[in-house]
Amino acid sequence: MTRGRSAGMWLRVLGSAAGGGSPQWNCGCEVCTAVRAGAAPVRTESSVAVSADHRRWFLLNASPDVRTQIEALRGPRPNGGDRTSPVEAVLLTDAELDHTLGLLLLREAADLRLYATPAVHKTLCDGSGLLRTLERYCPVEWRAVIPGADVSLTAGLSFRAFDVPTTKRARFGPGAEHGRVVGYRLTDERSGGRLVYLPGMQALTPRLCAEIMGCECLLIDGTCWRDDELVRLGLAGKTAHEMGHLPVDGPDGTLARLPSLDIGRVIFVHLNNTNPLLLEDTAERHLVEAAGLEVAVDGLEVEV
Repeated sequence: MTRGRSAGMWLRVLGSAAGGGSPQWNCGCEVCTAVRAGAAPVRTESSVAVSADHRRWFLLNASPDVRTQIEALRGPRPNGGDRTSPVEAVLLTDAELDHTLGLLLLREAADLRLYATPAVHKTLCDGSGLLRTLERYCPVEWRAVIPGADVSLTAGLSFRAFDVPTTKRARFGPGAEHGRVVGYRLTDERSGGRLVYLPGMQALTPRLCAEIMGCECLLIDGTCWRDDELVRLGLAGKTAHEMGHLPVDGPDGTLARLPSLDIGRVIFVHLNNTNPLLLEDTAERHLVEAAGLEVAVDGLEVEV
């Protein structure tokens, strides 16, 4: 990564794991056992940060591990009683607790700017009640995310959200048809660099393919290797698809589809602790790397 460039967009993977992290506190699967033994890296729950200057950062999702993740960012630090934060705003892809619970841990902020679709905002206010709780501690400025609309952030960065269709059951009552899940396409207006963050999807539809085509870097859902992964292990009664995720393997999986698309760099994020991709010396990991795809780790930095 070239830090001397005057223009560039930086991405840092704050957390590369799916809900529960790796190891998950109550799991004794092969991956969690390897992590506890020091044979695989610890991974915190899914979130990334984007910056134009390595000082002011925009979080994409706020995981329960957000405190540790923010401490790892390079940015303004408190000095002499100051409580300056490197976090400019939070952009949410959905209302899942794994992606929003960290908002409560940001309650010491003087204020919080939050980008979310009306559907996600409604769920956090009237469903889970998370935002209503947070607002008792600090002011929250909600900015509505409208899929398809270009939004300027700061210093030459902009984003456009796009709707990600899902049939996953809404946990907090009836969910809106659109805007329950979105992905983000971030652009550095100075260099033209494009980054897409898509940590959850059920299918690579033609519309989603159009959104990710041509980007220099894609961070994409890598939750499960197989669709029935958790079922086979006796850890859940639902498939990956039923939980809102497209598996990596299979005829319609991301491993079969992504290499043929016009994308610069592909990195799997949001990896469940049961996924064999988390172990370096597995057949699954070798297949992914042979196809030119990558597996994220906490702390990975990319310049776009």
